[in-house]
Amino acid sequence: MALVTLGLSHHRAPVEARERLAFTEADLPSALQRLHALPGISEAAILSTCNRTEIMAVTAIEEETRVLEWWRRERQVPEGYIEKYLYTHRDIGSIRHSLRVAAGLDSLVVGEPQILGQMKQTFSVASEVRALGPVLGRLFQHAFAVAKLVRSQTEIGAHPVSVAYAALQMARRIFADLHSQTALLIGAGEMMQLVGRHLQQHGVGRIVIANRSLERAEKLARELHGYAISLNDLPSYLGDADLVVSSTAARGYIIDREAMQRAVQARRRKPVFMIDLAVPRDIDPRIADVEDIYLYSIDDLRDVIAQNLKRREDAARQAEVLVQAQAEEFARWLESRDASSTIQAIRAHARASRDEVLGKARRRLASGEPVEDVLAFVADTLSNKILHAPSQALRRADAVEQALLLNAARRLFDLPED
Repeated sequence: MALVTLGLSHHRAPVEARERLAFTEADLPSALQRLHALPGISEAAILSTCNRTEIMAVTAIEEETRVLEWWRRERQVPEGYIEKYLYTHRDIGSIRHSLRVAAGLDSLVVGEPQILGQMKQTFSVASEVRALGPVLGRLFQHAFAVAKLVRSQTEIGAHPVSVAYAALQMARRIFADLHSQTALLIGAGEMMQLVGRHLQQHGVGRIVIANRSLERAEKLARELHGYAISLNDLPSYLGDADLVVSSTAARGYIIDREAMQRAVQARRRKPVFMIDLAVPRDIDPRIADVEDIYLYSIDDLRDVIAQNLKRREDAARQAEVLVQAQAEEFARWLESRDASSTIQAIRAHARASRDEVLGKARRRLASGEPVEDVLAFVADTLSNKILHAPSQALRRADAVEQALLLNAARRLFDLPED
């Protein structure tokens, strides 16, 4: 049996293929049950996200094509479609890949933590449908522990590499505690949605969304539990804003210098942190000269992100070393399981031979045969029975195989090299 991973990801598969071959959250439990029911599949799990779909299985290598055919039928794609984007990992390669995925080393944004939660959900579903066994169950737990180790021993997740998160991190340099701050978000597009979610997750006290379309502002406000206003009302709210983030498609400045001077006077020298993510800019750059205002542009954030990407790359190299060592540790455990089952089989075979010979010996003793003759019979017969199969295997082997078997036999029986 082999540990196998069949998958595709953002590295090679376009979004259309990833969508077509993915499993929805609702479909996943029943699909996994069907996969696990295939002949030769002793354990299975399916990880399916927007950036990757992977099937993990403990199975005979020759059954890989059966898994691939099952995937093709489930997603109703033509023959050869999956193979265009497919990667395959086996045994230690599969182990290493799973640990890298859990640690965020294989993600679109290296070091992102979301994939770990998605892997935990995969583990939960596979556990619920009883598709896990001793190998995959332990591999998932090992992957979770390694991801935690990578986070604690490297700085792979310490440096923001998205514009939205970098904006939040810069805001936290000014405001150690966001809980008592008011954030004013200008615009209701995708960037503002991301910034708003980050602020909400980090407990900002109040969120106000200003947008040309009040309807769109209200929609985002409901999502973020904030308050919506129109752009016309913006001047009235500048004095309340501790943090201002703007990203619109407007022509010309939405906030001019005079408006911010009035806002600062109303705030009585309380600092204001402003980030202009728009191109062309929404905020008059002369505002940076106003005392108690900290204004940053998209270029400032890009410089931060470039520096942080370099730091993440350095951390990723450290993480790869950790992952390799942990993969080898798990592989040793996996090999020890194979050795244990073989040792158990050898012992069982030896006990069966012993019991057979002892039965014959007792019958000989019962018939009056001398004890010394029976003891000699037991010794000779038991030795021959135990050594017959290895001796025959050595004689039948070709030259290359025989050399390997002879070396193994000398180690197993502790024979002198000469």
